[in-house]
Amino acid sequence: MASSNSYKLRCSIPGHEMDVRGLASALFPDGAFVSVSRDRTGRVWLPNSSPDKGFTEVHSLSGHSNFVSCVCIIGPSETYPRGLIATGGNDNNICVFTLDQSQPLFTLTGHKSTVCTLSSGKFGTLLSGSWDTTAKVWLNEKCMMTLQGHSAAVWAVVILPEQGLMLSGSADKTIKLWKAGRCEKTFEGHEDCVRGLAVISNTEFFSCSNDTTIRRWLVTGECVQVYSSHTNYIYSLAVFPNSQDFVSTGEDRTLRIWRQGECSQTIRLPAQSVWCCCILPNGDIAVGSSDGIIRVFTPDEDRIASAEDLQAFEDDLSKTTIDPKTGDLGDIKMEDLPGREHLNEPGNRDGQTRLIKDGEKVEAYQWSVSDGRWMKIGDVVGGSNQQTSKNVMYEGKEYDYVFTIDVNEGGPSMKLPYNVSEDPWLTAHNFLQKNDLSAMFLDQVANFIIENTKGHVVGPALPAGGDPLTGEIFPNLNFTMDIISQHFLFIYFLHKGAGRYIPGSGPNPSAPAGVADPFTGRGAYSSAALRQTATNIYFPKTDGVSFEQANSSQIIAKIKELNGDAPQEHRLSDEVLESLERLLVSVSEPNSSNSPPTIQEINLLWKASHWPEDIVFPVLDIMRLAVRHPQVNESLCGESEGVQLCNHLLSLMRPEGRPANQMLALRTLCNCFGGRHGRALLLAQRETVLLRAADLANVCNKNIHIALATLVLNYAGCLHSQPDLEAKAQCLSVASRALETVQDKEAVFRLLVALGTTVASDQTARDLARSLGVNSQISKYSSVSDPAKVAECCQLVLKELQ
Repeated sequence: MASSNSYKLRCSIPGHEMDVRGLASALFPDGAFVSVSRDRTGRVWLPNSSPDKGFTEVHSLSGHSNFVSCVCIIGPSETYPRGLIATGGNDNNICVFTLDQSQPLFTLTGHKSTVCTLSSGKFGTLLSGSWDTTAKVWLNEKCMMTLQGHSAAVWAVVILPEQGLMLSGSADKTIKLWKAGRCEKTFEGHEDCVRGLAVISNTEFFSCSNDTTIRRWLVTGECVQVYSSHTNYIYSLAVFPNSQDFVSTGEDRTLRIWRQGECSQTIRLPAQSVWCCCILPNGDIAVGSSDGIIRVFTPDEDRIASAEDLQAFEDDLSKTTIDPKTGDLGDIKMEDLPGREHLNEPGNRDGQTRLIKDGEKVEAYQWSVSDGRWMKIGDVVGGSNQQTSKNVMYEGKEYDYVFTIDVNEGGPSMKLPYNVSEDPWLTAHNFLQKNDLSAMFLDQVANFIIENTKGHVVGPALPAGGDPLTGEIFPNLNFTMDIISQHFLFIYFLHKGAGRYIPGSGPNPSAPAGVADPFTGRGAYSSAALRQTATNIYFPKTDGVSFEQANSSQIIAKIKELNGDAPQEHRLSDEVLESLERLLVSVSEPNSSNSPPTIQEINLLWKASHWPEDIVFPVLDIMRLAVRHPQVNESLCGESEGVQLCNHLLSLMRPEGRPANQMLALRTLCNCFGGRHGRALLLAQRETVLLRAADLANVCNKNIHIALATLVLNYAGCLHSQPDLEAKAQCLSVASRALETVQDKEAVFRLLVALGTTVASDQTARDLARSLGVNSQISKYSSVSDPAKVAECCQLVLKELQ
């Protein structure tokens, strides 16, 4: 087939009734693609057989109750060998379809506002971004993680092909890199909203922005190139396979093709907003725009549209009107413009724009290198000699309209500025966000804008009802908006903590490898025996691991020493000291014949645990031992007191706190799992406890790391037989984060056992672990020789994840 580097129209597809907002190349059937629109539908298009160069709609998708904003393809699986289609909409939902059903297979709910971007990864992972400022990770109909950290709408998301890395771009002008649910890095450089992201390789990606630039980044944080050619907002990007060449579309009405870092071709379209693009398997480019038409461009001469269709496209383009305020035409002075003879001179580059005067009209032309001629791209209106509209100044900027919105009866009015070239839905969203108004009013505000600017052409008089001096419209918009603050669930964004090195108190619970139980040191077995049997002795481990070793006399001696030096107002009475000593004796061996703890002794322990933080650690050591006793466990972890205990221990685990307290609070939580009430408490408080515990991964203290790993392991054991995928996802996330900073081999071993316990007998958890890059993260431990249990456990986990 003959081909060239220059793209020309292949076909125009007028299937949608409103803006086409998203496009994605389908895996099946061959050559097909999917489009979504503000008309609330998605459509599957299949190329016609030769010689017809067009596409036919083979399937329509419905299921959203509002506009559809984005689409992506979820790769094939054993269950769905032809893959799935995911769409996101202004109804806050994600609908997932098979290729042959018009209604959703299932619907994902959880976002609090418009879902405006989607990306799929390996093992069925789906990443979504929303105007609610969050991104969410989905797997098998469940939200696995919520990525929270942006301060404005998340307009773009992508999943990198390896390493479990994810990217999000936001209206807060930043891009964030995520791994295992936490923000690893924030990329700054764009001067306006980030609207699109596209993957180049495992280590590089593109971003585009309302600031009219495209940037190329390394995942390590460096911006290595800035591309400038667009003259208005850039909405979408698509990268050619196995290449660094790409295409982009934007509000300047253009599709631009970039080769070797330069804009090699500019194609203008007869539509104001060119919202989206995708590259088809044969190299053709599909583009969706605000006129509801999909246009496909091709470099292959055999697929170029007929001469009649090419002329019709050019005629449509020549009939468009261009407002210089929103294009790249600059200030127009009629008297300085040349006449039509200026078109006899060739252009200097593809896409170059030239204005000429034809009587009282101003016409815009664009140079086409492939055709060797100037093509008319529209009539210019609103030039300095033609401007008749009375634009309104608001906050230092000129607008076509400034609406006055009465939000509450008797309350202050709000101003809503609007230009006719803008997207009414984006303007409405920005207005609601700026004024802290509920997103539920999005449709109402956007429809008000549309109704009150209906039929507007740049330059005419103001609509009826407008103030002729100010341009303000005093609405027929008299509804009351309830200002609500939206609370976004903070799930898995794990803040990084820091702390200085202070050796923890208490014995190191590590056990010699190959001679004893790897957790308790009891019960001999050999590593050689393990290698000779197919039995996995490491996981799943469903019985809790506790910290039992103690020297009671040293603990009491330390309390008395600190009490003697304490200020008078903090000094414990002899009665309290004696009570603590009795309690310590009775709980040192929970199953012995010692007298059980009394309620008074338990209450005095609770009171003493609120000693000043610089001296409380020996009391915490008693509490750590005491919660193993059934009566203490029931009393301190019961329904009424349990939350208080949990909050107190979490306050001692602050990253800036004292390492001894952090370690002992973690050990106390681990030991709480030994009782029925403690397990119930910690499962109920899991989200908060693991979030705080994960902060301690960066504290440089091996005893803290071992306690943290044990806590994750105990949670994994409790969750092993439960179908709570969200909880297992948090365990995977915390374990993955800890493995990046923990060095102590005992802590590493316990984290590996926690991972193995989480994924054992759970295909969805295995898929999620793989999508988070756990395989590559832990593979380095498969060759650790000392202790041997680390390598052996690692190899068993890797086998599970195959």
